Amino acid sequence: MKQINFLAEDNRLLRISEMGDPLEKVSKAIDWEMFRPKLDEAFYHEAKGAGGRPPIDRVMMFKIVMLQKWYAIADDMTEYVINDRLSFQRFLGLTLNDKVPDAKTIWAFKEKLQENFTDLELFSLFEELMEAQGIIKREGSIVEASFIDVPRQRNTRKENETIKEGSIPEEWHENKHKLSQKDTDARWAKKDEETHYGYKDSVKVDKISKMIVSFNVTSASPHDSQCFFEILDDKDKELWADSAYAGAELQEDIKHDFPKISLHINEKGYKNKPLTDEQKADNREKSRIRARVEHIFGHMTNSMGGMFIRSIGINRAIREIAMKNLAYNIQRFTYLFGVGRTIAA
Repeated sequence: MKQINFLAEDNRLLRISEMGDPLEKVSKAIDWEMFRPKLDEAFYHEAKGAGGRPPIDRVMMFKIVMLQKWYAIADDMTEYVINDRLSFQRFLGLTLNDKVPDAKTIWAFKEKLQENFTDLELFSLFEELMEAQGIIKREGSIVEASFIDVPRQRNTRKENETIKEGSIPEEWHENKHKLSQKDTDARWAKKDEETHYGYKDSVKVDKISKMIVSFNVTSASPHDSQCFFEILDDKDKELWADSAYAGAELQEDIKHDFPKISLHINEKGYKNKPLTDEQKADNREKSRIRARVEHIFGHMTNSMGGMFIRSIGINRAIREIAMKNLAYNIQRFTYLFGVGRTIAA
């Protein structure tokens, strides 16, 4: 019979560190306490009296949400995975003696984040700190949109027509359980040969750092050019975009609202008016810059579980996309500065 080794956990964690634990790098680069004031404000409630179970640490719960985004873990699987992985436990500050939050607790925490827009405030907090420390340069912005798919609904044609008109099928009101599982905000969209059902994440990215500065979430159906005005601001000196934003009227609207902005938008060729060689060369140069935003969506697709969420309704979609965008920014910061610099409030 093997003897008990009381240092086995420490030895295993040391080996994980030697192999290059990515979560340990994040922990050393990020001061997670910067998020506590926002989280405490969102979850504050008057004490009913002495005693009672102490609340679960809110920063730890927020870090669980980040784990879900980095590793594409659903609520039901999260408790198991944390119990199973020492690196996750160390990242969360848990030991083998501690209880891991279950799926219902995690779900309730995320619902509370959404309830008073704390999800958006957490994203903005980190973005503002990066800008204050000069990581986000604001020397140029790139805009792009990507579809975020959700599970496809099996509705009848008549039901889809009713939803598209902005109403809810009458028979669904009679079955609350069915209605709670129906996403009446998601929409169908087709681009090239691909068909999508869900939402669209329109992002503005800092050209130098490849950080997401702001974003806007809509259903999948609006054209890209209809989704990005909300994410522009007076700090944008230069704007890089693909040919979806090439319309003369659209560019005039941008210049009207932001007269100092310099536009670098790919030109579009037409059947009776193809692009000249000079225009093609100019487009290639613009695309070389604009491609940086594609690296972001490529990272989310290949390293963060893909552009897919399991939620119902646009409010939850905004929450899930906000947390995904924030999770990317945290990983990007860790990559840019390694463990040599810590970002803190």
